[in-house]
Amino acid sequence: MRDSTFGRIIREPMGALGITLVVLIVLGALFAGFTGYNPAKLAMRERFLDPSLSHLFGTDHLGRDLFTRVLFGARIALGVASIATSISFIGGLLLGMIAGYGPRWLDSLLLLFFDSLRSFPTVMLALALVTLTGPSLGAVILVVVLAMLPGYARVVRAQTMSLKSSEFVLSARTLGARPWRILAIHIMPNLSGPLVILVSMDNPVVITIEAGMSFLGLGVRPPTPSWGSILNDGYAFIRESSWPAIAGGLPIIDPRLRRDG
Repeated sequence: MRDSTFGRIIREPMGALGITLVVLIVLGALFAGFTGYNPAKLAMRERFLDPSLSHLFGTDHLGRDLFTRVLFGARIALGVASIATSISFIGGLLLGMIAGYGPRWLDSLLLLFFDSLRSFPTVMLALALVTLTGPSLGAVILVVVLAMLPGYARVVRAQTMSLKSSEFVLSARTLGARPWRILAIHIMPNLSGPLVILVSMDNPVVITIEAGMSFLGLGVRPPTPSWGSILNDGYAFIRESSWPAIAGGLPIIDPRLRRDG
């Protein structure tokens, strides 16, 4: 019997570590409310406490439990990643198929749109949008969508242009199938799989963008906990205690080992 893909992954040390981290983060986000602490409640008499059984990661400059704030920050990170990648997935799939299957003038117009979005650095795009809309969770999601959607659309466009000359597509066209039916029934099922893989690989990138924007003050607003804002607070008060910086930086550390050769 052939070994399953999941079995091969968990036998690899890095694969097992990755799955374990994902499960722990998801469980922590789901059960964040069971720690017994309010992530926004101030307790000035308990500020800068070291880790203990009562406060696993210690407390920050306002006496808030860091472990609870990290868990609630996971909700923000996973929520932004799931919403933004879903919108990018759907938008990239639809626009990519239209560009690849539509007329030449429409393809050129959409390519100009994709390339225009990709030409903006993510930080500059974030600054421009936040200037117009103000820091918010919606601004973070919009930045991620605008940064990710053109890449997905280009991949889908290339695959659509390759598939539209396939025999099964030509046969459907000969039988009088309309373009929307060809795209929905014959082409889309062959595109969803590779695009889902790309989206799943980009989830950590989206989480990093959200944390980076929150660290710069361009993301979610206090007192909403975010890994980036926790890290920012830890950096600001690093002389008083190093634990807030450790608690904010630990969730976004890349555990992959770089191998040369």
